[in-house]
Amino acid sequence: MDDKKLQRAVNDLLEAVGEDLGRPGLQGTPERVSELFQELYRGVGVDPVALLQDASPLAEAKDQVGDFVALRGIAFSSICEHHLLPFRGVADVGYQPADTLVGLGILADLVDIVASRPQMQERLGDMVADALVQSGVAAGSVVVIRGEHGCVQHRGPKLAESETITVASAGSLSDPAARREALVSMGATPQAGAVSTPQHESD
Repeated sequence: MDDKKLQRAVNDLLEAVGEDLGRPGLQGTPERVSELFQELYRGVGVDPVALLQDASPLAEAKDQVGDFVALRGIAFSSICEHHLLPFRGVADVGYQPADTLVGLGILADLVDIVASRPQMQERLGDMVADALVQSGVAAGSVVVIRGEHGCVQHRGPKLAESETITVASAGSLSDPAARREALVSMGATPQAGAVSTPQHESD
């Protein structure tokens, strides 16, 4: 990332809102924000499929991988691409293994790297589910995300206690019956098959 350009952009933003760039409280702010952005957006340009393909598979033989693997409670934070406000949540990731297994930590890394870019919750789940199948790790995958959105909580009606739930699936788990069975196995209620879509107002 371009550290100097990020610092100039922060200066321009502060100046645009009428701030005094010379006041003591803002000294060092451009540098700090640049460093923060480089952390928040570290997933930009990173291919999640390649992340999985580069991961070392576990040594289990094909007939020992089991029928279904799930990791629940993967905490993440991201930035809404419409307003650049944060949203955070928890992802539950399940998949039917193809030929190999990857370590559970890789599933957490996958969610983290996909979330670390300007993002929408709906697409985040789709990208995680699709990457598992496209990489060859999974025959099918399902991702349930529960998120709290700054753009919903601090704008418009300010729904401070609202939670958005999205479900994404790919491969063999795109079949409604198979997806429902996977959701039940993951501890989701049958109603979790319904997708609640956050409102990202453009104005």
